[in-house]
Amino acid sequence: MAQFPSVAACAPSAASHRMPSGNAEVSAVFVEIAQLLEVQGGNPFRIRAYRNAARMLDALGQDVRTLADKPDALDALPGIGQDLAGKITEIVKTGSCALVERLRKELPPGMAELLKIPGLGPRRVHALYQELGVETPQQLRQAAQQGRVRSVQGWGPISEQRILAAITRMQRKDRRYRRDTLEPVAQALLDDLHAMPGVHQALAVGSLRRGSDTVGDIDLLVTAEKPGKLMDRLSHSKEVQLVLAKGVIRCSLLHRSGVQIDVRAVAPVSWGAAALYFTGSKAHNMAMRRLAQSRGLKLNEYGLYRGRQRIAGTTEESVFAALGLAFIAPELREDRGELAAAASAALPHCVRLCDLQGDLHAHTTDSDGVDSLEAMAAAAQALGLHYLAITDHGSLLGPPHGLDENALLRQIDRIDAINARGGNFLLLKGVEVDILEDGSLGLPDALLRRLDLVVAAVHSGFELGREQQTDRLLRAMDRPCFSLLAHPLGRLINERPPCDIDLLRLLRKARERGCFLELNAQPVRLDLSDLACRMAKSEGVLISINSDAHSAAQLGYLRWGIAQARRGWLEPGDLLNTRTADALRALLKSTM
Repeated sequence: MAQFPSVAACAPSAASHRMPSGNAEVSAVFVEIAQLLEVQGGNPFRIRAYRNAARMLDALGQDVRTLADKPDALDALPGIGQDLAGKITEIVKTGSCALVERLRKELPPGMAELLKIPGLGPRRVHALYQELGVETPQQLRQAAQQGRVRSVQGWGPISEQRILAAITRMQRKDRRYRRDTLEPVAQALLDDLHAMPGVHQALAVGSLRRGSDTVGDIDLLVTAEKPGKLMDRLSHSKEVQLVLAKGVIRCSLLHRSGVQIDVRAVAPVSWGAAALYFTGSKAHNMAMRRLAQSRGLKLNEYGLYRGRQRIAGTTEESVFAALGLAFIAPELREDRGELAAAASAALPHCVRLCDLQGDLHAHTTDSDGVDSLEAMAAAAQALGLHYLAITDHGSLLGPPHGLDENALLRQIDRIDAINARGGNFLLLKGVEVDILEDGSLGLPDALLRRLDLVVAAVHSGFELGREQQTDRLLRAMDRPCFSLLAHPLGRLINERPPCDIDLLRLLRKARERGCFLELNAQPVRLDLSDLACRMAKSEGVLISINSDAHSAAQLGYLRWGIAQARRGWLEPGDLLNTRTADALRALLKSTM
């Protein structure tokens, strides 16, 4: 089976987490039902049931499609009763359900599109509809351009401009998807290709292969004995909504998810050159061609030529070697100095999944996770990790905002008791605490000192200006107990832009203070960005790749963080959680 191999090739025991496509489909329908019910002012308990069911499915490691004909098994899932079990079966079998179709018809046709606009939730959609009569993105754009949106309670000029920018981004033709939403689609297509007679090689190329956090479309490369027949079979797949173009060696298809799929067949002798060309990036390809030309050679998708003689191209390695370069990993192919590094044996030894010793950000049922402390520990150990930090949300307000002081103290005692049993696995005592707008932390220092580490994060006030936001974080780093800044830029890919901060000042403060930054591996975050990771490396600030898991299955998110770290040229020595438990605890102690 074709894979996305570079991230996890060294760690067969650490199974990668891909949300099963069946789970993703059902979860998306349940989220839409909850949103549509909320727009209508529906029963809040019913709305919460659908949202909770969607979160459970997102965290479930098992493919719900295997349970569709087993009502008892569906009923046994957390928060799933007979009604929701029936809807899961209906969605798995038909791709939708009668309830969501009815709700769509009960609302103006454009309402569902409004709900897709980042930053525009059901309550705001309801308010815009009630007060301005806004029913479509086009009407919302017009209202924002006319300055009428700011008249709705809870809106202002800044939020009005942000929603206008979000509409513009969403309606651009070059829409990009989060990589984790397209990789399962690409993997399913690769599996189908390998099952077809006469197909010898198949690979997802383009930005998917480079590990980009967003992807515009899916590019597939194949070698096949009868490529024309292969294109015919792909065009008639039940997953294809529309055939955009089709020839003997290529086709362009519109997948039922809305993403475009471009398939190209090449001869085996050109496989390596084609893989290089179609993986890109464009800037990297141009740099490779200039290098070839400087040596009197010609490089294209068919091979590397001296005159009419092909001198390389069957493998990527052959092309790099013929140009005097070490092999450049796909994640590095962005024309950011990788050719010069490859020519001088200075490429980074990029981190691999098996280099990680542990995970320093995970949640349990004590706050907003779906698995117990013990289950999370067992899952981390099964993945080959040697330690796991339990960092449930903490708050003086107590539930539902997080653990209050007494609850956190009880959890500390439980962790101490588990560690006292001995063994080769260590649970670290931690907490995820809010950074308030004045830079203070949401729990008292006396309590935080009882912990092994403090993970601090911004969860509100994302809109603060550059100076105010930066100063807020700098003041937080000056607190007596501050180990790790979680999801530092606060971005949610395609949903919320990063906070406006002076990252260089932040990194230099972290180096001075001796604290660390997180690369949050949740696919919706991937925060830090690849360029920010490279900046941290140059400033000598250690990064911790963390899953921010809210279930045992989500510990597998670490692989997404590894891909991002590789794009940022990070090596094992640049990371905090490649250290042994003893070395890690020594570093953490200095932050407390």
